[in-house]
Amino acid sequence: MYSANTEQFRFSDELRAGFEGQRVLITGAGKDGGIGQAFALTAGLNGAASVGIHFHRSYEDGFDLVERLQAEGVNAFPLQADVTNLRDLWATRSYVIEQMGGLPPSMVICNSGLSEKGYSFGRALRTIDDEPNAIRRARVRQHFIDNLEESRSVLDTKIDGFLATTHLWAGEAVYHEQDVQFVYVSSRQAIDPGPSVPGYAIANFAVLQLPEVLQVNLGKASSRVSSLCVLFPFIRTGMTHEYTENEKVWGRWQPRMLETHECAEAFAQLVNRPRADIDRGAFELLVESAADGGAAADSIRVTWKQVRLDIAEVPLDWSESSPLVY
Repeated sequence: MYSANTEQFRFSDELRAGFEGQRVLITGAGKDGGIGQAFALTAGLNGAASVGIHFHRSYEDGFDLVERLQAEGVNAFPLQADVTNLRDLWATRSYVIEQMGGLPPSMVICNSGLSEKGYSFGRALRTIDDEPNAIRRARVRQHFIDNLEESRSVLDTKIDGFLATTHLWAGEAVYHEQDVQFVYVSSRQAIDPGPSVPGYAIANFAVLQLPEVLQVNLGKASSRVSSLCVLFPFIRTGMTHEYTENEKVWGRWQPRMLETHECAEAFAQLVNRPRADIDRGAFELLVESAADGGAAADSIRVTWKQVRLDIAEVPLDWSESSPLVY
């Protein structure tokens, strides 16, 4: 059931510019109260020409969002697909182009993702007093399988889903001679991993390489396609609800969880920048306390910081002095 406060997603004329006239496709936009829903509302209520709302399982929430945007006069349409199923994803191509007036998306926000319930990665399960060895082996085996299956789903959705979505819509943009901007939603945990969610941290780190890999592969067609990554902190959604009161989990990063409309406004600020300024960049959203002599005790300061993954190749003296020559 739709529960968002629609008015919180109407932004100033200055922030509308990044969405004005855009054909926007958001993956993972169906869940009520989620980041994808916030992106869809932001695009639709701030001048986008059309908004594709993708979902896989959250179809009821997804259709509610489409209905709400259509009531606001937005050309919004639903799109159900499994982004990890390549045939399913390919089958959406003609439908999306038709809904967008015969052209492919001009902005694709890759937001699909899952998280993990949490497990101690690389650590043995605690022993249980008087537990027979056979029972322990069975319990540890099942725990191992369950944990890794959960991580695999997270990795498949984020990495395979983003890769396939990019391949599809970058190709269509080049074919139709249309510009497109890809936005890859990552997480602050990509560069500052938290405990118990190894698949989530690894998947979000892998995402940071997509803009560079895409640019290299496009070659001469790279002028048509721009891309960037956004690394978000903890945002109050259904995925983070269980951590809302647990500052041990998220408190080391920020004084409070960000609300989805606050995240959306910051996102609008970023994509309003000239594309050349943000192309192939990774941008981390910081939430800090703004309390001072003139601010309320619970006020926050939200800013963007560019993240650079500087790779350094350092010669090793022991190897340089004794190279293997063939």
